Amino acid sequence: MRDLYYDQLDGIVDDLVSMASTVREAVLESTQALLNADQAAAEAVISGDKSVDEARELIEEQAFQLLATQQPVAGDLRMLVATLRMVADLERIGDLAGHVAKVARLRMPAVAVPPTLRETITTMASVAETMVDSAARILAERDVEAAADLEREDDQMDQLRRSLFRTLLSDEWSYGVEPAIDIALLGRYYERIGDHAVSMGRRVIYLVTGEHPVTVA
Repeated sequence: MRDLYYDQLDGIVDDLVSMASTVREAVLESTQALLNADQAAAEAVISGDKSVDEARELIEEQAFQLLATQQPVAGDLRMLVATLRMVADLERIGDLAGHVAKVARLRMPAVAVPPTLRETITTMASVAETMVDSAARILAERDVEAAADLEREDDQMDQLRRSLFRTLLSDEWSYGVEPAIDIALLGRYYERIGDHAVSMGRRVIYLVTGEHPVTVA
C-alpha cells in the first residue's frame, strides 16, 4: 500500500511538471501571436486555457485525496501543501499567457507592439519563458540552488519593466493612448508570469528544507 502511496505522490509531481510545460508553451505561443499578429497562435492559447484549468482540477483532486486518506506528515505533507500552491501559480501563468494573446488578437491585423518597444517586449517574453522553464526543472529536480537563482532573473524582469515605462512616459512616445495602455498591460502580464515562477521556486525551497526562504526587498 505504501508503494502505491509513493507512486501517487510521484505522479502528482510528474503532473505538475507536465502542466508547467504546457503553460510554458502557452507563454511562447502568446508571444508569437503578439509579435507577429499570428491569429492561429492567439486562438490556440485562448482556447487551450480550458485544458490548463482541467489540469489544475485533476492535480488538486489527487492531492486532496491523499491528504484525506493517507494523513501525510513531515516531508510528504509539505509536498502536498506546496503542490496545492504551485498548481495555482501554474494556472495563473496560463491565464496571463491568455491575456497576452487577447491583446494580440484585439489589435489584429496590426501588430500590438510598436517597433520602438519590440526589443524590450521580446526580451521580457524570453525572460518570462525561461523562468517558467526553470521553475519546472527546479520542481522536477528539487534544485534549491537553482530556485534561489530565479530571484536574480526576477530582478532583470523588474528592470525591463521600468525601462518600458520610461519609454511610455518619455516625450518621444508618439503612438497614442491605446498602444500605451496595451504596453503597460503587457509589461504587467510578463512581470507577473515571472513572479509566479519565483513563487514556485520558493515553494520548492520550502518543500526540500522545511523553511520558508527570506524575501529580499
